[in-house]
Amino acid sequence: MATFQLSRFSSFRALSHRDFAYLWAGMLVSNIGTWMESVALGVYVTQVTGKAAWTGGVAALTHLPSLVLAPLGGALADRFDRRSFMAVCICVQALLAAMLTVLAATGNLTVPWVAGISLLNGAFSTLAIPCATALTVAVVPQEDLHNALSLDSAQFNLGRIIGPVLAALVLTKLGIAGALFINTLSFLAVLLALARMHGAVRTTPPKVEALWAGIVRGVKLAWTDPGIALALGTVGFVGLLISPFVGLIPVFALKVLGGDATTTSLLLTAQGSGAVLAAFGTGAIVTRVGRRALLEVSVMLVGLCSAIFWLSPTLPVAMVALFVLGAVYLVVFTGLKTVCQARTPPELQARVSSLFLLLVNVGYMLGVWGQGMLSDRLGVRPITVGAALLFFGIVAVTRALGPRGLTTLGDVKPG
Repeated sequence: MATFQLSRFSSFRALSHRDFAYLWAGMLVSNIGTWMESVALGVYVTQVTGKAAWTGGVAALTHLPSLVLAPLGGALADRFDRRSFMAVCICVQALLAAMLTVLAATGNLTVPWVAGISLLNGAFSTLAIPCATALTVAVVPQEDLHNALSLDSAQFNLGRIIGPVLAALVLTKLGIAGALFINTLSFLAVLLALARMHGAVRTTPPKVEALWAGIVRGVKLAWTDPGIALALGTVGFVGLLISPFVGLIPVFALKVLGGDATTTSLLLTAQGSGAVLAAFGTGAIVTRVGRRALLEVSVMLVGLCSAIFWLSPTLPVAMVALFVLGAVYLVVFTGLKTVCQARTPPELQARVSSLFLLLVNVGYMLGVWGQGMLSDRLGVRPITVGAALLFFGIVAVTRALGPRGLTTLGDVKPG
């Protein structure tokens, strides 16, 4: 595996591994394009329907397929050559983006078309994500795995910051078709990265299993391994009780702070900036204090940070609180994903990654819907602060259990 020389304390050291650097750069370009498409379609649906429910409903369609396809995607990625499998998924997503571009350019784009293509795009994205994680694990040595997954989170949040800014510029100059066309081209960056990767990323099991048996084997490992089980259980509770802040930021901005779209934008930028800073900075911290120590502290803090954000009395205070929450939240997710991947045999890594994705999405969908519905009846702050403190209480009780508490987080099975 070709590498460049970077200090072992560098927050960018995983990029010294050439194959990971190619994959990271390609995914960043594609992620920027995806956020451009998301903004463009959101603006289009809002303008056409005039209803926020339609905008939110169409956006939710991209997450819906994960409830069914996440375990299947993991099993397929472990069954075939991962570069080839991911390339097929990316080609289909590029084709769907091209269809949207043509429909917009010819004046034939409609909300049903947007909804249908968003659903299909979500399906193939669900299939590709576990494969991308498994590829990262395959081309990065274990000592740099946490740093690599942190940088993955950084590129996602960079795309989340850069994409909407570019979308606003492109929509003004070229319209929705221009933004959609740029997203179509962005998929080429991933295909080019996959073509240039030369690491040993083929992990086809020596014995080909039936698809269902392969899924069951991944679930069995997750259930019986104490570290993976604890990490997956934790991420499920994070998704249910903490993650809804991502979707409820507009509600807090408008209903609690009495702001507007600019207020929402400022809060989203604060959260994304905190996440990017944490992603680039945690590598060196992990090297010095250890992965488990950092993860345990972050899991304890994330509930308190969430409660402080929801209790913020003013916009400046809320931005600072959300900046910190965004950083801690990213450290928690990256750390939990690292535990799962580090403890998993190579032939099962995509399957365990798919279970991680499934629990994140299920927890988030139930949490954001439930907290949103209860907030309409009982108030935003009582529900969201209550959920955050409930998570803190669960973590505190779990930690108090001693040897059966959080001690398995960060332990790695010998390969």
